[in-house]
Amino acid sequence: MKVREKISQKEAIELYHKLLLIRVFEERAAEMYMLGKIRGFLHLYIGEEAIAVGAISVLRPEDYVITHYRDHGHALAKGMDPKVAMAELFGKVTGSSKGKGGSMHLFDIEKGLYGGHAIVGGQLPIATGMALSIKYKREDRVVVCFLGDGAVNQGEFHESLNLASLWKLPVLFFLENNLYGMGSPVDRSFAGGRSIYKGAAHYAIPAKQIDGMDIMAVRDATREAVEKVRSGGGPFFLEALTYRFRGHSMADPSEYRNKEEVEEWKKRDPIKLFKDSGFVDGLLTEKILNAMEEQVNKEIEEAVQFADQSPEPPAEVLYEDIYA
Repeated sequence: MKVREKISQKEAIELYHKLLLIRVFEERAAEMYMLGKIRGFLHLYIGEEAIAVGAISVLRPEDYVITHYRDHGHALAKGMDPKVAMAELFGKVTGSSKGKGGSMHLFDIEKGLYGGHAIVGGQLPIATGMALSIKYKREDRVVVCFLGDGAVNQGEFHESLNLASLWKLPVLFFLENNLYGMGSPVDRSFAGGRSIYKGAAHYAIPAKQIDGMDIMAVRDATREAVEKVRSGGGPFFLEALTYRFRGHSMADPSEYRNKEEVEEWKKRDPIKLFKDSGFVDGLLTEKILNAMEEQVNKEIEEAVQFADQSPEPPAEVLYEDIYA
């Protein structure tokens, strides 16, 4: 893989650190789930890290991010403390939503992360409303709304794209097409197959399809799209072709995918691709990589210990933070 933009060694280290942080976080979360420390549903982002890290790395701190229930990667890429994220997965009071949200609902309003949303496509109309608010208040922000391929068959998808286009709202719709909506291949659930981005044309929204395993391709495309959106050009639609290396959730044995397909995609592991490109350009040396791996393992181990040692929510919090 050839790096298409010139990045400094500091930037290369930051990008690789985030990629590795998400990967190790997810691997440890899977272990904690098997030990019963994490309960409910757990949807891992392993294999898709280049999208969250690449896209969010070119945003401004004040820009908004809203996403789906496979949200750990976006939360960490937006700057959420791994301790706080892991504590939320554990259902502890020190978590980002005081243990009430769990795996699918990581929020950090101070960092502009407006949550993972468990309803398929549910984040789309919220993102559109957030973009309308930005335009109404004449703020210099954009909204990046991540969605999965399963969301494109929901009514909210079409309604949100239509209104965003009509009102020229500052929102980037970012489709993470990992080729499966739960256990259904996208070729069997969507008439457009692996070219969903072409449907944005029906709403007069410019769109592009990119390689979601290539962090530099993600950065290039996101920067270009965000510049257009921020300048008042209205919404943009990006489709990144990617692949989750694990099942839909920890409860999914993923028997609908053959091993050959999985192994073929693993050859394009986004972390390995970026690491190899770093070696080519002399940005990431063996010494730097070893130091980063040691640092990340330590960070995540501390996050697990913090979550495990944090207190459970007391019963009375059931009556707090509710509407009525």
